[in-house]
Amino acid sequence: MSAPILVLVPPSEAKTPGGTARTNVGPFDEALGDDRRRVIEALIDALNSSNLRRREIMLNARGSLMERALESTRQLADDRVPRLAAWQRYSGVVWSHLGAATLEASQRRRILVPSSLYGVTTAEDRIADFRLKMNIGVPPLGTMSTFWKSKVTPAVAAHAKRSAIVNLLPLEHEAAIDLTELARTRRVIRVQFIDGEGGTTVGHDAKAVKGILARTLLVEGLDALSTFAWQGWQSVPVGDTFQIVSPSQRNVDGWVTKKKA
Repeated sequence: MSAPILVLVPPSEAKTPGGTARTNVGPFDEALGDDRRRVIEALIDALNSSNLRRREIMLNARGSLMERALESTRQLADDRVPRLAAWQRYSGVVWSHLGAATLEASQRRRILVPSSLYGVTTAEDRIADFRLKMNIGVPPLGTMSTFWKSKVTPAVAAHAKRSAIVNLLPLEHEAAIDLTELARTRRVIRVQFIDGEGGTTVGHDAKAVKGILARTLLVEGLDALSTFAWQGWQSVPVGDTFQIVSPSQRNVDGWVTKKKA
């Protein structure tokens, strides 16, 4: 098995509600604590001064989901806000296929999750229930990815030490980390998920295979990336990048077809 790695995994909008006021000390709390408080204060102020339509845009929610989002946002100002470990909080397709509950705590701590509210956490860090996309602007801080980039990048670099970093992030969350800067001093492996037209793929299957791949890397190590295959998806090295190619994207010879012009 290859040396331990860190895996960048996106959060999910789908979240499990509830939790307890119990806290734990996460590895990024000291470096990012003040900025997290700035985001919480700015978000609460922005929602208080916004009309309904603007609130819907900021929280990407309506109806009962909006009510839950507003209530959970109000609770953020309280140190006793209910929290769950990130791997318990996130409940989307990536996370359900990652199967974090059956990983060891040491493996979950090697999952790094960019977050509009927290900057970055490990999957073991306890977080509140919240809704805020990384590409949303919160005055006066600006777009969350831009706000966090200069803060998250050195924090991840310090945390990584000598570990290689595997990037499984979509562009929205990748924008919160300067991977080019990280790659100057750390090995950063980029993974792309390619659809039947040769472009970046989205949807349930693409999220599912991302979760399966993340788990495989954490359990088996970096060497598993070059031989990864799952339900017709297959890893194909392309320069310094690995493409996880959907079954419809490979021709009869096994080669990746080129994207149509």
